[in-house]
Amino acid sequence: MQDHIPACFTSGEKPTDDPTAITRSGQSVFMSVYRTKIADQCRLITVTWCKNLLLHGLSVSVDGVEGHDSQYTCKVELKPWYFWRKQGYKRFLVDGKSVDIFWDLKSAKFNGETEPMSEYYVAVVCDEEVVLLLGDLKKDAYRKTGCRPALIDPILVSRKEHIFGKKKFCTKIKFHEKGRLHEISIECKNRNITNGLSNNGVEPELEIRIDGHLAIHVKHLQWKFRGNQSFNLNKLRVEVYWDVHDWLFSPGLRHALFIFKPLLTSPLSTSSSSPSSSPLSCGSIEGINGGSADFCLFLYAWKVE
Repeated sequence: MQDHIPACFTSGEKPTDDPTAITRSGQSVFMSVYRTKIADQCRLITVTWCKNLLLHGLSVSVDGVEGHDSQYTCKVELKPWYFWRKQGYKRFLVDGKSVDIFWDLKSAKFNGETEPMSEYYVAVVCDEEVVLLLGDLKKDAYRKTGCRPALIDPILVSRKEHIFGKKKFCTKIKFHEKGRLHEISIECKNRNITNGLSNNGVEPELEIRIDGHLAIHVKHLQWKFRGNQSFNLNKLRVEVYWDVHDWLFSPGLRHALFIFKPLLTSPLSTSSSSPSSSPLSCGSIEGINGGSADFCLFLYAWKVE
């Protein structure tokens, strides 16, 4: 169940994918993947925000032609003493066409989060069109780039978050573009038992809450450490997949994986969980997507003792 964490920072140290080193630095990572048209091709744009004790990092990557490993990346390090790096642009060529990344983060409000909450923009420009625009300073972005909005709106394909905690893990997410922001909290609890079913008298349970309301409650987690279950959120049905095997049975620093998949038209599936099921991976989730552009949230929860 190993999954590399992107290294967003380069100053003062070599980039590393070692989970232990990243945890010691307190780094959290949020990755959002968008699909849109760039240089006459449908491509993926990955926007990554990183945060550790010293600085914030922003990385914008544009994929090359499908089937090739080429990728074009712009990295920005937001250090308190580097004011000039908080606004600027970078240009690179994608299949012979210019792609510009514009950003203005000099007044960005992070409010303690890894991603900025307001007062910023990040824009990707190609063929005199703004193919991707993030942030609330949209007028400033169009004025700075001098370009028009793209005719094709980008689609948010997936979001990956690496977060750290001891017992409780929280994040906020929109399950669809026009929906409201929901708070997700995940907690693994130990319930004291007296019937002798556990050697140490405790039994782990998993609780997943949406906006403070209990959505999923998994008892006997030592036997159901991998599984899936659905819950209803207004008119939306959300399927949740979990794999907490390494939390329970692997020593040292390990993460659990939670996947939230909105289902707009599929019928409610019955919940299932089995210790013999294969670990969840990005490859298996692509099968769940069925090659569509439906949104999927991957949440990697790193438990720090």
